[in-house]
Amino acid sequence: MKVAAAEQGERKVFSVAAFNRGVGDWLSRLPTVWVEGEVTELRRQAAWQSVFFTLKDPAEGSCVGVTMPRGRFDALRLELTDGARVHVFGRPELFAARGDLRLRALTIERLGLGDHLAALERLKRKLAAEGLFAAARKRPLPRFPRRIALVTGNDAAAKRDVVTAIRGRFPAARILIAETYVQGPRAAGGIVAALRAVAAEPEVDVIVLARGGGSFEDLLPFSDERLVRAVALCPVAVVSAVGHEQDAPLCDLAADVRASTPTAAGRLVVPDARELTELLGRSRGALGRCARRKVERESERLGTARERLRLAPARALELKRARLDAAAGRLRALSPSSTLARGYAIVRAGDGIVRSAAGLAKGAHVDVELAEGAFGAQVEEVRP
Repeated sequence: MKVAAAEQGERKVFSVAAFNRGVGDWLSRLPTVWVEGEVTELRRQAAWQSVFFTLKDPAEGSCVGVTMPRGRFDALRLELTDGARVHVFGRPELFAARGDLRLRALTIERLGLGDHLAALERLKRKLAAEGLFAAARKRPLPRFPRRIALVTGNDAAAKRDVVTAIRGRFPAARILIAETYVQGPRAAGGIVAALRAVAAEPEVDVIVLARGGGSFEDLLPFSDERLVRAVALCPVAVVSAVGHEQDAPLCDLAADVRASTPTAAGRLVVPDARELTELLGRSRGALGRCARRKVERESERLGTARERLRLAPARALELKRARLDAAAGRLRALSPSSTLARGYAIVRAGDGIVRSAAGLAKGAHVDVELAEGAFGAQVEEVRP
């Protein structure tokens, strides 16, 4: 379509569409070029005909959008991720409908990790060597937190997701919200200050650090060394809920618990009130059954004790009688009468009992006592 201007007095005025088409035509005459940068905001869907990403200058921060046909991109098998350093060969073009300048890529060559990823990897190794990511220093979350602090952006959907999840599970939860920058050069310092402030608040038992998804560079503040150290040294347990499942800022490694999403973080920090109610109901029923069984056992024990007490006097009397009978038997066995009954006799001479024949003389008078009766006798012969 021809680019033409409308005559308005002495002026030639282009419509926006005509202007964009004109610029686009001019750009199409430029030669193909190689451009170096880091891949960020890579977007690829199976249903899309093209792959989109942003090429960023790590030194100056300048960016340009890049498009490439999906079939050609897949054929390269580069497996690019955010932060990869690449050379892109293509030509500039203008998307006329929106006036967006893009680089239409014809081919891509990988150079290795970008500056940001390389720096993050060095920082990660350094902090890991200091033990900031060690599992041994991570603390368990409190079962029933008295107060929950949420550090997030001032208009973040993450804030709504965390609060909704907490209120939905445990309506009685007390939440302290600290809003701060979560993107840009001031974000890291702001988050550190907010963490320290909420940790000093009374009764705060757990802190949720939350931010929704974003590009690689959007999430860079959450890998800032100051923030990572603040999370690791925080006196209160910290839950990191930054980005989506595939995102892995360094604060995730330093936090006591990592949540895949802000919603998941809300579910982690409080128990489910419905489950607690059901558990209390089951516990109440179990306590009631235990109490009834205890009463039944005690009633049986008391009944048994009552019966034993009722029978105790008769049993005690019987035992005493048995003991008396045994004592009487022993006394009878030791009695002289019992000895006499077995055929023995007691011989007396005067007032004494004769125990030896040597104490008798021929013709002496003795008294002989038997089991039944007694008689007198005269000694006719003494044998030694």
